[in-house]
Amino acid sequence: MPSTPKAVVAAWVEAFNRKDVDALAALYTEDAVNHQVAEAPVEGREAIRAMFAAGFAAAEMVCIVENCFEDGAWAILEWRDPLGLRGCGFFHVVGGRIAFQRGYWDKLSFLRQHGLPLPPTRESRR
Repeated sequence: MPSTPKAVVAAWVEAFNRKDVDALAALYTEDAVNHQVAEAPVEGREAIRAMFAAGFAAAEMVCIVENCFEDGAWAILEWRDPLGLRGCGFFHVVGGRIAFQRGYWDKLSFLRQHGLPLPPTRESRR
């Protein structure tokens, strides 16, 4: 198991790009929280595993590292994908595992790029 936050994120990127949900889940603490701010927080290793499995089933996702920084127990990842979407993630690493992750990316652009259903607009909900 990698020990530094930056090494954990490097392992995370490798597992993500292999679409290896078991390897991804193993990088999280049992009670980890993954909060992609465009979504509700996901709590617990198994729920995070299921989130990745559903995401890989729905879309072809690839993480291309642009920058990765480490500050104490945190790693900060700036990424892009082959379709031009960009985002960043913050990973709090405790004991060599991710205890908390927060990600920022444009959900509407992601859905459009992958031909996925768009959320209803305010007008369509009336």
